Amino acid sequence: FDIGAVKDAEPFEKLVHQGIILGEDGQKMAKSRGNVVNPDDVVKSHGADALRLYEMFMGPLEQMKPWQTKDIEGVRRFLDRTWRVATGPTTTDAAAWDAPTRKLVHKTIEKVTRDIEALRFNTSISFMMTLVNHLNGLKAVPRDAVRTLTLLLSPFAPHIGEELWQRLGNTGSIAYVPWPEFDPALVKDDVVEIGVQVNGKTRGTISIAVDADEATARQTALAEERVRIHVEGKTTRKVVYVKGKILNFIVG
Repeated sequence: FDIGAVKDAEPFEKLVHQGIILGEDGQKMAKSRGNVVNPDDVVKSHGADALRLYEMFMGPLEQMKPWQTKDIEGVRRFLDRTWRVATGPTTTDAAAWDAPTRKLVHKTIEKVTRDIEALRFNTSISFMMTLVNHLNGLKAVPRDAVRTLTLLLSPFAPHIGEELWQRLGNTGSIAYVPWPEFDPALVKDDVVEIGVQVNGKTRGTISIAVDADEATARQTALAEERVRIHVEGKTTRKVVYVKGKILNFIVG
């Protein structure tokens, strides 16, 4: 910057501090405590991709988190399930690309895209796990769904991502393939679950259409026993309703 080679005085626009990783004994990892985990050992036992995924899946990036070697098995199983669905039979039949699958794929694209930008890697992985479980339960797995899953997984597990990309019949590295885009119309929820409060205290939840009006929300809420017992016999002074968010009865 001083010699005019770059236009910005700082090399980064944002600084994020990652949380401290604790040993399995709950203490900060340190050689003096003898609780350090050698990453080379984890790579040998579970693979580099499993190590990377586990570190990102442990929790929010900025929080302090305890290391639990046994929990790596869960991430390893997720990679195994992904491998099976991606290397198993797939189809290009449009009938297999049903509405629930298409919607979940696009919601996963949106979730992973936004979470990567916000450094919420743990919730990205959790959403991809949901997609893999869904695909594993299909009789016919859409090839396009597997292709998208591979693209989304690649930044988190680059080795398996690259290998699956080649096995799907593609040429060239997955690193140069454009990031998938989601259809805004497909990521909107038709039905949402909202909390129902009475005088500010949550008394239950209801599932209603995302655009349901206040009358419908009230009727649905009062059909719930846990809500009704706190409202019956009292005067409803006010109802606060935010579509898709919350319903609050102010009674007295």
